[in-house]
Amino acid sequence: MKRKEISIPILDPQMLEAELLQSFDGLIPPFLHNFSMAFHINRIEDYIKKVKVSRESSSHPYRLSVYKFIFLTEGQSNHTKGLNYYELRKGTFFIVPPYEITTDEFTSEDSTGFYCYFNMDLLSFHFKVKDLLADFPFLNFNSNPVITLKGDSIEVIQNLIVRLETEYKKDKDCRPEVLRAYLLALFVEITPFINASSLSSDNEDYVITDLFKKALTQNITVNQKTEEYARMLKIQPKTLNRSLRNTTGKKASELILEMILLESKVLLKQTSLSISEISYKLGQNHISNFVRLFKAGTGMSPGEYRNSLKSITDETLN
Repeated sequence: MKRKEISIPILDPQMLEAELLQSFDGLIPPFLHNFSMAFHINRIEDYIKKVKVSRESSSHPYRLSVYKFIFLTEGQSNHTKGLNYYELRKGTFFIVPPYEITTDEFTSEDSTGFYCYFNMDLLSFHFKVKDLLADFPFLNFNSNPVITLKGDSIEVIQNLIVRLETEYKKDKDCRPEVLRAYLLALFVEITPFINASSLSSDNEDYVITDLFKKALTQNITVNQKTEEYARMLKIQPKTLNRSLRNTTGKKASELILEMILLESKVLLKQTSLSISEISYKLGQNHISNFVRLFKAGTGMSPGEYRNSLKSITDETLN
């Protein structure tokens, strides 16, 4: 019997902002005008004033339909992308492409900087997408999301982002061509720092781990066995497990389970699908097995997890 395809909904910028900024009592903030579907920028320090994100966050994994980047000028901000965890400090540029799972874990109260959303259509108006992806590798899916800037480059990047912010705040008079020019200038400025921010590509274990995580992100709903991923990478399962243990301290089956849990959390948060539908979507044909896996990994059942999300929302609104 052919498996029924269930699409995973993706948050657009307005949906995410409306969800995160629930302290507005259901009102969409004034800065979310129509153009924010293509581009939106806000200061981290202003965001902190509106939402209590400085404590250990109760946020959960989500997907966006657009690119998101964060540029931190002071403080600390912790985020995940896929199964990887990142601690951002001053001068860190962090970018997440569309459809990648990400979580905003923590932001210190003294943090300053910017977060920005943009649609690739804004850039591809005059340029081919394949050329943009080739020139700016950090725009690719499953790319290394962290770029660490140094010296005078921090001020240069900050000035460019301030110009983006200034143009965006013109609201109806905001000019897409100006935003496009500043974004491209920003990407040109940070590109030289990519290699210094990347993992060593000559370490075989790191290469295998990176390829495995990329394959895992793209195939988790259809492939959930170590042997299948080893076959994709054209290596033996024992070689895959050895490399993963050397780099992550975990074997393939443990990371596969983590990815299943991550996908299920997104579905529980962003959809109204039943537990059985989510179980089926994730390749778990027996709901009892899925519930057991989820509870073993999170300490609660899928239903309890979904109810906990509702409780957090209610507390925020009250």
